[in-house]
Amino acid sequence: MQTNPTYSSLVALGDSFTEGMSDLLPDGSYRGWADLLAARMAARTPGFRYANLAVRGKLIQQIVDEQVDVAAAMRPDVITLVGGLNDALRPTCDMVRVRDLLTEAVEKLAPSCERLVLMRSPGREGPFMERFRPRMEELFTCVDELSRRHDALVVDLYGAPSLADPRIWDVDRLHLSAEGHRRVAEAVWQGLGHDPEDTEWRTPMPVTPPPGWGARRVADARFTRQYLLPWIGRRLTGRSSGDGRAPKRPELQPYEGGTA
Repeated sequence: MQTNPTYSSLVALGDSFTEGMSDLLPDGSYRGWADLLAARMAARTPGFRYANLAVRGKLIQQIVDEQVDVAAAMRPDVITLVGGLNDALRPTCDMVRVRDLLTEAVEKLAPSCERLVLMRSPGREGPFMERFRPRMEELFTCVDELSRRHDALVVDLYGAPSLADPRIWDVDRLHLSAEGHRRVAEAVWQGLGHDPEDTEWRTPMPVTPPPGWGARRVADARFTRQYLLPWIGRRLTGRSSGDGRAPKRPELQPYEGGTA
């Protein structure tokens, strides 16, 4: 891996994780790790360009259909692709098809950029995620195989203890907090060969007393009412939180940081 490389452009593909939920800005928009990474890269390279095609709720078929060809045509220096987890979290999932579609995406993207970045997505501790962990690990095995075959970079977030801590996730228990996104940006930054700005991003947060039984039950009830039941409803009716939503940064344009 080249040390402190100079990249002039970045295109990010995926779903809510790459869109930036739940790294909420004061204006109600989301920032996220990809924007943070782009800002760092832009600070090193005048004229740096950035596009973020990710849209919340997208399945791997939608990412292939709506984002992959667009990104490949842009021919950026760096492409990040994170997808398939929304499929794996559905009540039923054809993992063979997910692997085939992810393979199709990588085969199209790898020749169109200097560096393709794949990820083993972070996995939050807790009973909800345990049900889906075998699918997640099957997906990550495919990611590892594709990385070897196409010389792609894999950033292992799943193996980072800090990102499994429930305190680093938003109250919806599905998306990282601002601190979580900051650590992901650092992980990708280092993976690309840059000098660390935070050598401790993998380190777990300091131990604190757990909330009491009553506080946990109140939080569980809020989570179920505000997030879990609506999420289940969308799964059962085939709807998505991203239906009708356009990417926040659909064109590869100069980027100087701030909000995308």
